[in-house]
Amino acid sequence: MNRATHIALRVVPVVMLAAAAWVLWREFHKLSLEAVSHAIAGWGVVAVGLALVLSAASFVLMAVIEWVGLRWTGARVPLRTVALGSFLANAIAHAVGANLLTSSAIRARTYDRHGVSLTQVAGATVFAAASFGVGLAALSGAGLLLATRAELDATAITPLVARWLGGVLVTGALAYVALCALRRRPFTAFGRSVTLPDVWDALAQLVLGVVDNGIAAAILWILLPDGGVGYATFVGAYAVACIAGLASSVPGGAGVFESAMAALLPGVDAAVLAAAFLGYRLAFYILPLIIAAAALAIDAIRHRRH
Repeated sequence: MNRATHIALRVVPVVMLAAAAWVLWREFHKLSLEAVSHAIAGWGVVAVGLALVLSAASFVLMAVIEWVGLRWTGARVPLRTVALGSFLANAIAHAVGANLLTSSAIRARTYDRHGVSLTQVAGATVFAAASFGVGLAALSGAGLLLATRAELDATAITPLVARWLGGVLVTGALAYVALCALRRRPFTAFGRSVTLPDVWDALAQLVLGVVDNGIAAAILWILLPDGGVGYATFVGAYAVACIAGLASSVPGGAGVFESAMAALLPGVDAAVLAAAFLGYRLAFYILPLIIAAAALAIDAIRHRRH
């Protein structure tokens, strides 16, 4: 079983990346640089500014989620330090991949000076991951349930699938909150005892996760032309694409996320969609990565001097 799992973890990302490359080639191989440049020129200053503001707001919300998660583990870290640790961990992990391992390593390095143990770092990392998952499920599920038939016609998602999948996702998110409210005894897994967050922390995960994922989806959505696809429908496709990107284990879901979005939004012009992908990656991945790398280098230099 261990050998089969090890092989699968190596093979699946390669297969998904190859499939993504084929989908991207099929959708975008006829595009010209001029068409994509024209689509980028159509964004306008307001859309670009909003994309940058929304990206910053998303990272602020991630810091709030991390602060709540650290307090849940019993760690008391100044909010300023949490903001730095959260930004470094998320900006680098989003782009590099292996989110849980990468972000945990960066958090451990940042919070070690404040007496935070590795167990507490792991707990805060899992808390943030659960917030992302619950929020994404609730937001996308609600979007699929609320989308009109006309809005769904602009996607590859049929009304039946949208209602069924939306109901499952929303039910799953609410079931998590209910489980946290009802189950106060710890679980035992892999020789360790794990206690779920209380109902208030679970509600905080749900609300903050919904808002954070909604903002992240809006970064890409506002770069699309008006009237292309409704936001409620868009977040449903966005969630599916995010899950595909995470499951692929490809750093940042690069290629896999874009191919899934292209397949789910066939009614959107290919040049417009390619331009929006580029803007989304720059605002939410590349620019934060550059800032985080610089901040990490400066912090390391200061730490050595002291």
